[in-house]
Amino acid sequence: MAADSSKLATVLRAHGLRVTAQRQLVLDAVRDLGHATAEQVHESICGRVRGVNITTVYRTLDLLESLGLVAHTHLSHGAPVYHLAGDRGHVHLVCHRCGTVDEVNSEVFDELRRSLEKQRGFLLDVGHVALFGICAKCEKASH
Repeated sequence: MAADSSKLATVLRAHGLRVTAQRQLVLDAVRDLGHATAEQVHESICGRVRGVNITTVYRTLDLLESLGLVAHTHLSHGAPVYHLAGDRGHVHLVCHRCGTVDEVNSEVFDELRRSLEKQRGFLLDVGHVALFGICAKCEKASH
């Protein structure tokens, strides 16, 4: 889903809610950051606009998630990370060393999905999966 102002306005109005600058700022920050905690979203907004407090960011993220515009996932033991909602099936690749988060399509699980269905009758639903390892940049730096 696009994070443009017309999409936000359409969704908010369909639910009887007002379009506010804070809501648009939060959605824009999530789009721009890709994967970000509420605190990172807040920092991004404060870098552009003054007067938006962290409570507003948390409430807005909750609202945007309930409207299907953003989603959150837990990539580690820390705070949840928010990203634009859209294709449910993608895999987060999280580097243990630098914390970089990348995404790959859930098709990487196609063989496992078929195998589990055939062998166990289990239908795998890959929503948001986080796989942890070492990114190529960190691996290269260690040699």
